Amino acid sequence: MSLPPGFLEELQSRLSLSQVVGRKVIWDMRKSNQAKGDMWAPCPFHQEKTASFHVDDRKGFYYCFGCHAKGDAISFVRETENVDFIEAVRLLAAEAGMTMPERDPQAQAKADRRTQMTEVMEQAVKYFGLQLRAGAGATARDYLRGRGLDEATQARFDLGFAPDGWQGLWDHLTAKGVAPEMIVACGLAKESSKGGKPYDTFRNRIMFPIRDARGRCIAFGGRAMDPDDPAKYLNSPETELFDKSRTLYNHGPAREAAGKGRPLIVAEGYMDVIALVAAGFEAAVAPLGTAVTEHQVEMLWRISPEPVIALDGDTAGLRAAYRVVDLALPLLEAGKSLRFALMPEGKDPDDLLRSDGPGAVQALIERALPMVQVLWQRETAGRNFDSPERRAALDKVLRDRIKLIRDPSIRGHYGQAIKDLRWQLFNPRRSHTPRARGGKWPPSETARASTKSSMLVASGQDSETHLREAVILAALISCPAVLDQFEVGIERLECCDPVHARLRDLILRHAPAGVETLRARIVEAMGEEPLEKLLALPHVAITPPVRHPGDADLAERTLEEELNKLSAQRGLRAELSEASADMAGLADEAVTWRLGQAAEARNRAVRSQQEDRAEYDLGENGARIRRQEKQRFEALLGTITFSKPKR
Repeated sequence: MSLPPGFLEELQSRLSLSQVVGRKVIWDMRKSNQAKGDMWAPCPFHQEKTASFHVDDRKGFYYCFGCHAKGDAISFVRETENVDFIEAVRLLAAEAGMTMPERDPQAQAKADRRTQMTEVMEQAVKYFGLQLRAGAGATARDYLRGRGLDEATQARFDLGFAPDGWQGLWDHLTAKGVAPEMIVACGLAKESSKGGKPYDTFRNRIMFPIRDARGRCIAFGGRAMDPDDPAKYLNSPETELFDKSRTLYNHGPAREAAGKGRPLIVAEGYMDVIALVAAGFEAAVAPLGTAVTEHQVEMLWRISPEPVIALDGDTAGLRAAYRVVDLALPLLEAGKSLRFALMPEGKDPDDLLRSDGPGAVQALIERALPMVQVLWQRETAGRNFDSPERRAALDKVLRDRIKLIRDPSIRGHYGQAIKDLRWQLFNPRRSHTPRARGGKWPPSETARASTKSSMLVASGQDSETHLREAVILAALISCPAVLDQFEVGIERLECCDPVHARLRDLILRHAPAGVETLRARIVEAMGEEPLEKLLALPHVAITPPVRHPGDADLAERTLEEELNKLSAQRGLRAELSEASADMAGLADEAVTWRLGQAAEARNRAVRSQQEDRAEYDLGENGARIRRQEKQRFEALLGTITFSKPKR
């Protein structure tokens, strides 16, 4: 079966050789340079331990310095899959989303036609260039100079001008023997609806040739000189040469510059790209008047693993950024992502270069935001999350977005990143907990005033609460998988002890990563001593989750029990605190009623403690503390006569 000459070329341009080869090898990332498409691995064709197999992703070839195997994507598939040439092409075409051509005796004729079309397009490039330098292009030249584009830059991009006439280019090309049908097929002219002679597609416009990755002109973009023209920018219609969803402006030169280590910048339009290149940012490209497409994202990743999307600093620019995020989420792969550099409000890259110079653009590129940050900003900017319902809505929409990511590893990392951002938003003071100095942690400020002033707090801290917090923290460290269903309760732990407060914060941030990672992060942040001391406490060591780490059922029951008891204690403290304030003035029947209710709640908690004493024995010291607390409580209440308030 013969293939059209252009088919293999298109196939090679759509595929990344490193992706094709990567299914069969494990890259040596210490030796590889992914940004430059320079990849190394042990050879798949002979046994070796060193990485002597080299893939040049930009040139599309591989070579082994050990066994001297070499070739392209097609030959690699032939050798590794043991298939013939056509079957290898068929496999790669399916991966690239291309349809295998049917047997076509006219294939060569079609290839010849494409060649003829590109020759016609080059004639149009020359015609528009001459018109720019002629008298008719004076206004266009003034405009370009006003935009800071000198003659060298204009020549570099083959800029031109289409005069304000109906058949200027048509007459020029037909006079040179170009068939009328070919001019229309190239998108340079349109058929008249009135039955007259075809007319030029572009009139009174500055012309920007659009070239493919090999540098062949396949289309044009035109900027209107008339400010009242409804279409400020106009692209060629789609033709046999031009598919705008698979084309990037300045593709070939940008690929070459990115190969030399320049950052790949994606701007919105031709003028932005030209201004960026003229200022030294040579790896700049732009989509063609439409939102970035899936095919264009794949093309960008074949040039650079992390392109920077530079968008105008206005509402439309933000919306465009959000559309790109939604498009790219399902396509993400390890090592391939996007970053976003938003220009100052009301400016595009061209404006910023002219007002503040290349340094300002460079600073924005260096501070470009990762995709997860843009995703978070979209869902939180300017919104208030002052109710559980609003927070729940935020959680739901973010979960739905993250589910779009197909790669499970990346999906997990996004989930953790969102969790960290959520923690910072809703716990601003806790998200920057100071580190220990000299082995001591700074005093915590998270205890509420009502807790600090409670008559049940001895020596500044409630010992029983401290014991229960220790059990809760140890249970979560032993089985972090159960955190999700208790997260709200854990966030509300007051933790007067700064060590407990720090452990709580680390658990909330790192529990989803699993027990090993959680423990590693605790040791990294606090050292080994706090964790060892916590788990060695007698009342902690005997609890079921610590004795049976990883048992989710035991951990759930323990956490539910301890959190319920802490809640009952908090209610008692609150009532006592309010009663103390009321008793400073005139005690009334309402006060005694509230104290009576608080006493009953406390008694229920004590009875519950007695029922599970066998399993949750706090030891002799804990029992002594409870007796002292009960005596203090009864002494307070013994001075008051309880009666239900009259109505």
